[in-house]
Amino acid sequence: MIHVRFEREPVRGRVIRGDVRIPEGPPPRSAVVLVHGFKGFKDWGFLPFVARRLVAARHAAVGFSFSGSGVGGPGADGFVDLDAFAENTLSRELEELAAVVAWVRSGALLPVPPRKVGVLGHSRGGANAVLLAGEGVRLDALVTWSAVCTFDRWTEETRREWRERRRMHVLDTRTGVHLPVDVALLEDFESNRERLDVTAAAGRVRAPWLIVHGEDDLSVNVREARVLAREATCARLLLVEGAGHTYDVGHPFEGPSPALEQVLDATLRHFERHLYSGRGG
Repeated sequence: MIHVRFEREPVRGRVIRGDVRIPEGPPPRSAVVLVHGFKGFKDWGFLPFVARRLVAARHAAVGFSFSGSGVGGPGADGFVDLDAFAENTLSRELEELAAVVAWVRSGALLPVPPRKVGVLGHSRGGANAVLLAGEGVRLDALVTWSAVCTFDRWTEETRREWRERRRMHVLDTRTGVHLPVDVALLEDFESNRERLDVTAAAGRVRAPWLIVHGEDDLSVNVREARVLAREATCARLLLVEGAGHTYDVGHPFEGPSPALEQVLDATLRHFERHLYSGRGG
């Protein structure tokens, strides 16, 4: 496997850091972009493992951290840029995901442009992928793991306090750090409700779509997967019995769980079918 890191500025000086992994030998015909969720980053938990499995299946795998992830440069494993985390918005994430997919599609990050491009998003990253596909950006395959069906997750009381204080904090249970979130995120959502409506976007997705969700997900209720599946026109729903939000693995990653293996096997089959096959697909 060939592993190359990249660092680029898509717009307004925001830095996108990522990893490109490709198999040895002829350039791969297909590429998969991995999208992390809220309080995640490109090296969180299972993401590098998933990337390696994609490469073993002869796809290029491109992972990246959103500029507002709060994680620093190479080797960073914690939140070192809390200002960037605080200033992040949903529209920024969608804009940055679109930039990464465009770089992959054009060949800017790979030896040659791939014939087909897929996206795999986890949690909020899955919702971003749905929005991107719903905007008509060409994707040849889509997989979402534990995706939310809406970003509207705040009570009226929380909104009121957030506006008054201009900042709220969310606890990262892994590190014990209280992460700041500026009211700009709320204002961005309220100003762009139509564009950031994940459920509505689900009905506009035209890429073959695999929706995966753990039945015991305590972070994003399985009902949200059913909402997405109900709205979608070309999706298949896989519910994983007994699995939680991260399929029974954490960070640091200590190896795959049976649930993760089940989910990954289904994901690889989906990408094999729609992105690449030894029969010239």
